[in-house]
Amino acid sequence: MRDRDEMQTTRLFRRSGAAALALGLCLAGSAPAMAREAPRGLEPVHQPVVQRTDFVFDVAPDGSGGLGGAERTRLVAWFDALGLRYGDRVAFADAPGGAAPGLRDGVEAVVGRYGLLIADIAPATAGESPAGSVRVIVSRSIARVPGCPSWGDRAEADFAGGLSDNYGCATNMNLAAMVADPQDLVDGREGTLDPTNGVSARAIKTYREKAPTGAGGLQTMSAGGN
Repeated sequence: MRDRDEMQTTRLFRRSGAAALALGLCLAGSAPAMAREAPRGLEPVHQPVVQRTDFVFDVAPDGSGGLGGAERTRLVAWFDALGLRYGDRVAFADAPGGAAPGLRDGVEAVVGRYGLLIADIAPATAGESPAGSVRVIVSRSIARVPGCPSWGDRAEADFAGGLSDNYGCATNMNLAAMVADPQDLVDGREGTLDPTNGVSARAIKTYREKAPTGAGGLQTMSAGGN
């Protein structure tokens, strides 16, 4: 009889231990969601990240120091392979001895056919171009938001009163997708438009210079009929 009571007591302790272990695992699984350090401000955690890649192409001059037909064909094929588009920055880096002006003008004319202008400052690249040639550098920037969208936490389990981890993902992802030049997210751009310019303020200028409708006096009107 005593052995039977000891066996029942042992089974009871085992069941209680298993129940306590299961309860502990449930609490441990729900603890990260409840104890997450939620941000208190309004600044999203996930921000756009800009990555820039530089592509290099050396253009050699022809016998007259200009852009020959073969080099022009190679340059156009390279631009088409890159998919040169609006938002890319194209810059020149001359060889140590300089390049002929005709070669630079020829390359600039090819770049202009893609609707782009030559940047003033060229990024640093490895090595040097051959003597007399022009190094064409195409810089392409891509903006993305790492970690978005994020559904790692649950808003209904957040008792800290903080922001969701997915907060701001939609806005920043749309901004990264729509910005024409992703470098503007890093450096910004200074305003170059003059507020008194007739092109930028054409609508205001037309409104101000238009004569009032009552400047010519009242019109004489009469009722007609039989």
